[in-house]
Amino acid sequence: MSPARTQLMIEFNVSSTVALLPLTLYVLALGFGPVIGGPLSETIGRYPIYAASIPLGALFTMGAGFVHNIGGLSFLRFMAGLCWAPVLAVAPGTLSETFTPKNRGPVSAVFILMPFLGPGLGPVIGSFVVNRKGWRWTQWTLVFFSILAMIITAFSHETFHPVIKRRLMKKRGMKVDPPPPMAARLKMFALVAVVRPIRMLLLEPITGFICLYVAAEFGTLFSFFAAVPYTFGRVYQFSIEESGLVFLSIVIGCFLGLITVILCDVFLYRKQAPKYPPHQIPPEHRLYPSMIGSIGLPIGLFWFAWTARPGVSWASPAASMIIFAWGNLCVFVSTMQYITDTYHGSVVASAASANSLARYGFAGVFPLFTIQMYEKLGIDWASSLLAFVALALLPVPWVLFKYGPNIRAKSAYETVKFN
Repeated sequence: MSPARTQLMIEFNVSSTVALLPLTLYVLALGFGPVIGGPLSETIGRYPIYAASIPLGALFTMGAGFVHNIGGLSFLRFMAGLCWAPVLAVAPGTLSETFTPKNRGPVSAVFILMPFLGPGLGPVIGSFVVNRKGWRWTQWTLVFFSILAMIITAFSHETFHPVIKRRLMKKRGMKVDPPPPMAARLKMFALVAVVRPIRMLLLEPITGFICLYVAAEFGTLFSFFAAVPYTFGRVYQFSIEESGLVFLSIVIGCFLGLITVILCDVFLYRKQAPKYPPHQIPPEHRLYPSMIGSIGLPIGLFWFAWTARPGVSWASPAASMIIFAWGNLCVFVSTMQYITDTYHGSVVASAASANSLARYGFAGVFPLFTIQMYEKLGIDWASSLLAFVALALLPVPWVLFKYGPNIRAKSAYETVKFN
């Protein structure tokens, strides 16, 4: 929707901020994915989540393509995001249940890339669609992708082992234990998906600081939706399609980040195995990519800030976005691996929910004030402000690497005890 901002302003006679509301509400809705999808899928299974959420999201998206007021468009975009969000939480479980650890790497890599490739490829496709067909076709294009997803889902099967086991037992006439009472399930749902994530965000240092760091940089990534067309249009007189192509820098950076994560895993993390008992490598060794990537975040943003100006080639700020995207993916992947290795059981799901709420919350809000910030401060100081935020948060993975065992020992939640 970000390439359509100008068309929405003209058609609905609204400000730049209001024109970005459909994007903001859609992204905010994605933050509820683990909150809704995770606990629900462990009650009814993975397949019903896919079978229901994808068509519902497509219906709301189709409606968004026909609506004639900004309020209706914003509401329908929010509902589409809310319907599609559970898939974000259910997919990792499906992968772990479908592929063995030995064969899971390439598939997991593709899945990890998606939240970052979306902000890279989406504006590229959207800019051409908006410029040649109009903003409504951005919604109908999503419907076409949804139809493809529905076809794939139709040939899929349930993967959640407890649900499969119950079905087999019923089919064979064996006694099946009744599910827990609805009240107990709702209580557990609220604890895992809502209460504990909020508590961990506010009171658990590991989760709180990681979520703040990842959310701030994810928000910065989404601020490029507004900053890139503004900067390259004003400084280099780029058209909407040319500005969209700049986002390919994000795609390149994401692939470089993934390569970095894999290399760190092979040459740094796995090298620790002989030093510890089996399956007891301290989770702090997952942080190598984030420590490396944390340096790239402020470098990329300062580079963008002070080279996006007349007299300097457009290729320079575009290249800086590669460095930022590389660092962003390194930080996200390794910190999520760290959280997964640090906590036990349902606490991992709560930490993931906290991360998702914070990440998409920041990502939804940042574009709303980006244009105003760039107009008031200028491209150089507005981008530098984001760079200073990245610089202030840079120590997070380094501190966790050095003091992580002591912080884990004082956690109010169950964490791994080996150091």
